[in-house]
Amino acid sequence: MSKAVIIEKNGGPEELKIVDVQVGQPGAGEIRIRHKAIGLNFIDVYQRSGLYQLPMPLHLGMEASGIVEAVGEGVTHLQVGDRAAYASNPPGSYSEARVMPAKCVVKLPDAISFETGAAMMLKGLTAQYLLKRNVPFGGFKSGDFVLFHAAAGGVGLIACQWAKALGLQLIGTAGSDAKCQLAKNNGAAHVINYSKEDFLARVKEITGGKGVKVVYDSVGKDTWDKSLDCLEPLGLMVSFGNASGPVAPVAPGILGPKGSLYLTRQTLFTHIATRERTQEMADDLFEAVTSGKVHIHIDQTYKLEDVAQAHRDLEARKTTGCTVITL
Repeated sequence: MSKAVIIEKNGGPEELKIVDVQVGQPGAGEIRIRHKAIGLNFIDVYQRSGLYQLPMPLHLGMEASGIVEAVGEGVTHLQVGDRAAYASNPPGSYSEARVMPAKCVVKLPDAISFETGAAMMLKGLTAQYLLKRNVPFGGFKSGDFVLFHAAAGGVGLIACQWAKALGLQLIGTAGSDAKCQLAKNNGAAHVINYSKEDFLARVKEITGGKGVKVVYDSVGKDTWDKSLDCLEPLGLMVSFGNASGPVAPVAPGILGPKGSLYLTRQTLFTHIATRERTQEMADDLFEAVTSGKVHIHIDQTYKLEDVAQAHRDLEARKTTGCTVITL
Protein backbone atom coordinates (compact mmCIF):
# COMPACT_ATOMS: atom_id res chain seq x y z
CA MET A 1 0.00 0.00 0.00
CA SER A 2 1.02 3.61 -0.59
CA LYS A 3 -0.35 6.97 0.40
CA ALA A 4 -1.05 9.06 -2.70
CA VAL A 5 -2.58 12.45 -3.51
CA ILE A 6 -5.52 12.44 -5.92
CA ILE A 7 -8.27 14.76 -7.10
CA GLU A 8 -11.72 13.58 -8.13
CA LYS A 9 -12.66 16.83 -9.86
CA ASN A 10 -10.90 19.99 -10.99
CA GLY A 11 -10.80 22.92 -8.60
CA GLY A 12 -8.70 24.60 -5.92
CA PRO A 13 -6.20 23.12 -3.47
CA GLU A 14 -9.09 21.90 -1.33
CA GLU A 15 -9.69 19.17 -3.93
CA LEU A 16 -6.38 17.47 -3.04
CA LYS A 17 -7.04 14.26 -1.10
CA ILE A 18 -4.62 11.77 0.47
CA VAL A 19 -5.78 8.19 -0.02
CA ASP A 20 -4.36 4.68 0.34
CA VAL A 21 -3.72 2.88 -2.95
CA GLN A 22 -2.50 -0.59 -3.86
CA VAL A 23 0.90 -0.63 -5.61
CA GLY A 24 1.40 -3.70 -7.75
CA GLN A 25 4.30 -5.22 -9.66
CA PRO A 26 5.85 -3.50 -12.67
CA GLY A 27 5.00 -4.78 -16.11
CA ALA A 28 7.18 -4.76 -19.21
CA GLY A 29 9.08 -1.50 -19.52
CA GLU A 30 8.09 -0.38 -16.01
CA ILE A 31 9.64 -0.03 -12.57
CA ARG A 32 8.35 0.33 -9.04
CA ILE A 33 9.98 3.18 -7.14
CA ARG A 34 9.69 4.15 -3.46
CA HIS A 35 9.98 7.91 -3.21
CA LYS A 36 12.29 9.84 -0.93
CA ALA A 37 11.33 13.34 -2.13
CA ILE A 38 8.84 14.86 -4.57
CA GLY A 39 9.06 18.01 -6.68
CA LEU A 40 6.33 20.67 -6.87
CA ASN A 41 5.70 22.38 -10.21
CA PHE A 42 3.25 24.76 -11.84
CA ILE A 43 2.13 22.00 -14.20
CA ASP A 44 0.64 20.31 -11.12
CA VAL A 45 -1.52 23.40 -10.57
CA TYR A 46 -2.57 23.46 -14.23
CA GLN A 47 -3.67 19.82 -14.00
CA ARG A 48 -5.47 20.33 -10.69
CA SER A 49 -7.32 23.44 -11.86
CA GLY A 50 -8.34 21.96 -15.20
CA LEU A 51 -6.29 24.26 -17.43
CA TYR A 52 -4.74 21.00 -18.63
CA GLN A 53 -7.58 18.48 -18.84
CA LEU A 54 -6.89 14.89 -17.74
CA PRO A 55 -9.21 11.98 -16.84
CA MET A 56 -10.50 11.65 -13.27
CA PRO A 57 -9.69 10.53 -10.66
CA LEU A 58 -6.23 12.01 -11.21
CA HIS A 59 -3.03 11.16 -9.37
CA LEU A 60 -0.91 14.32 -9.32
CA GLY A 61 2.82 15.02 -9.52
CA MET A 62 5.38 14.88 -12.32
CA GLU A 63 8.76 14.69 -10.56
CA ALA A 64 10.43 12.74 -7.74
CA SER A 65 13.44 10.78 -6.56
CA GLY A 66 13.77 7.52 -4.68
CA ILE A 67 14.93 3.90 -4.68
CA VAL A 68 14.05 1.36 -7.37
CA GLU A 69 12.18 -1.52 -5.69
CA ALA A 70 11.33 -3.72 -8.68
CA VAL A 71 12.12 -3.82 -12.40
CA GLY A 72 9.87 -5.11 -15.18
CA GLU A 73 10.80 -7.11 -18.23
CA GLY A 74 12.92 -5.31 -20.79
CA VAL A 75 14.28 -2.63 -18.43
CA THR A 76 18.08 -2.77 -18.59
CA HIS A 77 19.26 0.70 -17.51
CA LEU A 78 17.98 0.37 -13.93
CA GLN A 79 18.33 -2.27 -11.23
CA VAL A 80 16.72 -2.94 -7.87
CA GLY A 81 18.40 -0.70 -5.26
CA ASP A 82 19.41 2.04 -7.67
CA ARG A 83 19.03 5.65 -6.58
CA ALA A 84 16.88 7.23 -9.27
CA ALA A 85 15.07 10.42 -10.25
CA TYR A 86 12.63 11.45 -12.95
CA ALA A 87 10.35 13.97 -14.58
CA SER A 88 7.76 11.89 -16.36
CA ASN A 89 4.26 11.28 -17.61
CA PRO A 90 1.82 9.99 -16.49
CA PRO A 91 1.36 12.03 -13.30
CA GLY A 92 1.57 10.23 -9.97
CA SER A 93 4.68 11.35 -8.09
CA TYR A 94 2.66 12.69 -5.11
CA SER A 95 2.87 9.26 -3.48
CA GLU A 96 5.01 7.07 -1.25
CA ALA A 97 5.52 4.53 -4.03
CA ARG A 98 4.31 3.92 -7.56
CA VAL A 99 4.66 1.77 -10.67
CA MET A 100 5.61 3.82 -13.71
CA PRO A 101 7.26 3.74 -17.15
CA ALA A 102 11.04 3.34 -16.87
CA LYS A 103 12.09 5.28 -19.97
CA CYS A 104 12.21 8.70 -18.28
CA VAL A 105 13.73 7.43 -15.01
CA VAL A 106 17.51 7.83 -14.72
CA LYS A 107 20.10 6.85 -12.15
CA LEU A 108 20.77 9.65 -9.68
CA PRO A 109 24.49 10.30 -9.14
CA ASP A 110 25.71 9.66 -5.59
CA ALA A 111 26.91 13.27 -5.41
CA ILE A 112 23.31 14.54 -5.71
CA SER A 113 20.93 14.19 -2.74
CA PHE A 114 17.40 12.82 -3.06
CA GLU A 115 16.00 16.25 -2.21
CA THR A 116 18.06 17.94 -4.92
CA GLY A 117 17.21 15.17 -7.36
CA ALA A 118 13.49 15.65 -6.78
CA ALA A 119 13.80 19.43 -7.10
CA MET A 120 15.92 19.53 -10.25
CA MET A 121 14.58 17.10 -12.81
CA LEU A 122 11.57 18.83 -14.35
CA LYS A 123 12.92 22.34 -13.85
CA GLY A 124 16.51 21.48 -14.78
CA LEU A 125 15.58 19.51 -17.88
CA THR A 126 13.32 22.40 -18.86
CA ALA A 127 16.19 24.86 -18.52
CA GLN A 128 18.36 22.46 -20.52
CA TYR A 129 16.05 22.25 -23.52
CA LEU A 130 15.32 25.98 -23.43
CA LEU A 131 18.94 27.12 -23.47
CA LYS A 132 20.40 24.27 -25.54
CA ARG A 133 17.58 23.38 -27.96
CA ASN A 134 15.50 26.56 -28.32
CA VAL A 135 18.14 28.81 -29.78
CA PRO A 136 17.71 31.77 -32.15
CA PHE A 137 18.27 31.92 -35.89
CA GLY A 138 22.04 31.66 -36.37
CA GLY A 139 22.60 30.36 -32.83
CA PHE A 140 23.95 32.15 -29.78
CA LYS A 141 27.16 34.15 -29.52
CA SER A 142 28.87 35.13 -26.30
CA GLY A 143 27.31 38.29 -24.92
CA ASP A 144 23.90 37.84 -26.56
CA PHE A 145 20.91 39.13 -24.60
CA VAL A 146 17.98 36.91 -23.64
CA LEU A 147 14.89 37.81 -21.61
CA PHE A 148 13.69 35.32 -19.01
CA HIS A 149 10.42 35.92 -17.18
CA ALA A 150 9.89 34.59 -13.62
CA ALA A 151 13.65 34.53 -13.16
CA ALA A 152 13.44 33.84 -9.42
CA GLY A 153 11.37 30.68 -9.85
CA GLY A 154 12.66 27.13 -9.97
CA VAL A 155 13.38 27.07 -13.72
CA GLY A 156 14.47 30.70 -13.67
CA LEU A 157 17.20 30.38 -11.05
CA ILE A 158 18.65 27.39 -12.89
CA ALA A 159 18.48 29.28 -16.19
CA CYS A 160 20.15 32.38 -14.69
CA GLN A 161 23.17 30.33 -13.65
CA TRP A 162 23.35 28.19 -16.78
CA ALA A 163 22.98 31.17 -19.11
CA LYS A 164 25.88 32.90 -17.38
CA ALA A 165 28.01 29.77 -17.78
CA LEU A 166 27.14 29.82 -21.50
CA GLY A 167 28.27 33.44 -21.82
CA LEU A 168 24.78 34.90 -22.28
CA GLN A 169 23.48 38.13 -20.75
CA LEU A 170 20.21 37.08 -19.17
CA ILE A 171 17.71 39.84 -18.36
CA GLY A 172 15.47 38.45 -15.64
CA THR A 173 12.06 39.73 -14.59
CA ALA A 174 10.37 39.14 -11.24
CA GLY A 175 7.59 40.68 -9.17
CA SER A 176 9.53 42.06 -6.20
CA ASP A 177 12.86 43.64 -5.37
CA ALA A 178 13.81 40.62 -3.26
CA LYS A 179 13.12 38.22 -6.12
CA CYS A 180 15.07 40.45 -8.51
CA GLN A 181 18.04 40.41 -6.15
CA LEU A 182 17.83 36.62 -5.94
CA ALA A 183 17.98 36.36 -9.73
CA LYS A 184 20.89 38.82 -9.80
CA ASN A 185 22.74 36.80 -7.17
CA ASN A 186 22.35 33.72 -9.37
CA GLY A 187 23.84 35.13 -12.54
CA ALA A 188 21.27 37.37 -14.17
CA ALA A 189 23.14 40.19 -15.91
CA HIS A 190 20.21 42.58 -15.45
CA VAL A 191 16.94 42.38 -13.49
CA ILE A 192 13.58 44.14 -13.88
CA ASN A 193 10.88 44.38 -11.23
CA TYR A 194 7.85 44.30 -13.50
CA SER A 195 5.56 45.44 -10.67
CA LYS A 196 7.39 48.79 -10.68
CA GLU A 197 8.90 49.12 -14.16
CA ASP A 198 7.80 48.75 -17.76
CA PHE A 199 9.88 45.73 -18.73
CA LEU A 200 9.68 46.56 -22.46
CA ALA A 201 11.14 50.02 -21.91
CA ARG A 202 13.87 48.64 -19.66
CA VAL A 203 14.80 45.89 -22.12
CA LYS A 204 15.17 48.45 -24.90
CA GLU A 205 17.29 50.62 -22.60
CA ILE A 206 19.53 47.73 -21.54
CA THR A 207 20.07 46.55 -25.11
CA GLY A 208 20.57 50.00 -26.61
CA GLY A 209 17.27 49.79 -28.46
CA LYS A 210 18.17 46.57 -30.25
CA GLY A 211 16.12 44.04 -28.27
CA VAL A 212 16.90 40.46 -27.26
CA LYS A 213 17.62 37.34 -29.28
CA VAL A 214 15.14 35.16 -27.34
CA VAL A 215 12.31 35.61 -24.84
CA TYR A 216 11.65 32.62 -22.55
CA ASP A 217 8.15 33.06 -21.16
CA SER A 218 6.33 30.82 -18.68
CA VAL A 219 4.04 33.62 -17.44
CA GLY A 220 1.70 33.74 -20.43
CA LYS A 221 -1.14 36.23 -20.74
CA ASP A 222 0.29 39.08 -18.66
CA THR A 223 3.68 39.29 -20.42
CA TRP A 224 2.87 38.15 -23.94
CA ASP A 225 2.30 41.29 -26.01
CA LYS A 226 5.24 43.28 -24.66
CA SER A 227 7.50 40.24 -24.87
CA LEU A 228 7.05 40.10 -28.65
CA ASP A 229 8.11 43.75 -28.83
CA CYS A 230 11.28 42.99 -26.83
CA LEU A 231 12.64 40.84 -29.66
CA GLU A 232 15.15 41.95 -32.26
CA PRO A 233 14.41 41.09 -35.91
CA LEU A 234 14.38 37.31 -36.48
CA GLY A 235 14.12 36.87 -32.71
CA LEU A 236 12.59 33.80 -31.10
CA MET A 237 9.60 33.82 -28.74
CA VAL A 238 9.55 30.66 -26.59
CA SER A 239 6.34 30.07 -24.65
CA PHE A 240 6.54 27.26 -22.09
CA GLY A 241 3.91 28.03 -19.45
CA ASN A 242 0.78 29.92 -18.47
CA ALA A 243 1.27 31.07 -14.86
CA SER A 244 -0.90 34.16 -15.39
CA GLY A 245 -3.37 32.39 -17.67
CA PRO A 246 -3.34 31.15 -21.27
CA VAL A 247 -2.32 33.44 -24.11
CA ALA A 248 -5.11 34.60 -26.41
CA PRO A 249 -5.04 33.24 -29.98
CA VAL A 250 -2.21 34.78 -32.00
CA ALA A 251 -2.54 35.87 -35.64
CA PRO A 252 0.65 34.77 -37.46
CA GLY A 253 0.45 37.90 -39.59
CA ILE A 254 1.62 40.09 -36.70
CA LEU A 255 5.02 38.37 -36.61
CA GLY A 256 6.16 39.80 -39.96
CA PRO A 257 5.88 43.53 -39.17
CA LYS A 258 7.45 42.93 -35.76
CA GLY A 259 10.62 41.63 -37.43
CA SER A 260 9.87 38.26 -39.03
CA LEU A 261 9.80 36.70 -35.60
CA TYR A 262 9.88 33.00 -34.75
CA LEU A 263 7.29 31.64 -32.31
CA THR A 264 7.15 28.27 -30.57
CA ARG A 265 5.18 26.64 -27.75
CA GLN A 266 7.31 24.09 -25.97
CA THR A 267 6.74 21.27 -23.50
CA LEU A 268 9.38 19.14 -21.81
CA PHE A 269 7.70 15.84 -22.59
CA THR A 270 8.30 16.19 -26.32
CA HIS A 271 12.02 16.44 -25.61
CA ILE A 272 12.17 13.42 -23.28
CA ALA A 273 10.01 11.13 -25.42
CA THR A 274 12.78 8.51 -25.68
CA ARG A 275 15.05 6.95 -23.07
CA GLU A 276 18.14 7.93 -25.04
CA ARG A 277 17.17 11.60 -25.26
CA THR A 278 16.16 11.67 -21.59
CA GLN A 279 19.53 10.25 -20.58
CA GLU A 280 21.43 12.67 -22.81
CA MET A 281 19.65 15.68 -21.34
CA ALA A 282 19.93 14.37 -17.77
CA ASP A 283 23.67 13.78 -18.18
CA ASP A 284 24.08 17.41 -19.28
CA LEU A 285 22.06 18.59 -16.28
CA PHE A 286 23.96 16.38 -13.83
CA GLU A 287 27.27 17.72 -15.16
CA ALA A 288 26.10 21.30 -14.73
CA VAL A 289 25.13 20.59 -11.11
CA THR A 290 28.06 18.43 -10.01
CA SER A 291 30.57 20.81 -11.64
CA GLY A 292 29.16 23.72 -9.66
CA LYS A 293 27.93 25.69 -12.68
CA VAL A 294 24.39 25.36 -11.35
CA HIS A 295 23.24 25.23 -7.73
CA ILE A 296 19.73 23.94 -7.08
CA HIS A 297 17.93 26.20 -4.61
CA ILE A 298 15.42 24.37 -2.42
CA ASP A 299 13.73 27.28 -0.69
CA GLN A 300 10.58 25.54 0.60
CA THR A 301 9.90 22.07 2.04
CA TYR A 302 6.51 20.56 2.91
CA LYS A 303 5.23 17.23 4.19
CA LEU A 304 2.87 15.21 1.99
CA GLU A 305 -0.06 16.02 4.27
CA ASP A 306 0.62 19.74 3.68
CA VAL A 307 0.45 19.50 -0.12
CA ALA A 308 -2.63 21.76 -0.33
CA GLN A 309 -0.73 24.55 1.44
CA ALA A 310 2.18 24.04 -0.93
CA HIS A 311 -0.18 24.62 -3.86
CA ARG A 312 -1.63 27.74 -2.23
CA ASP A 313 1.83 29.21 -1.66
CA LEU A 314 2.95 28.43 -5.21
CA GLU A 315 -0.11 30.07 -6.75
CA ALA A 316 0.23 33.12 -4.47
CA ARG A 317 3.82 33.66 -5.71
CA LYS A 318 5.10 33.14 -2.15
CA THR A 319 7.76 30.66 -3.28
CA THR A 320 11.19 31.12 -4.81
CA GLY A 321 13.53 28.56 -6.32
CA CYS A 322 12.44 24.95 -5.94
CA THR A 323 9.95 23.34 -3.58
CA VAL A 324 10.08 19.72 -2.43
CA ILE A 325 7.67 17.48 -0.56
CA THR A 326 9.44 15.10 1.80
CA LEU A 327 8.28 11.67 2.99
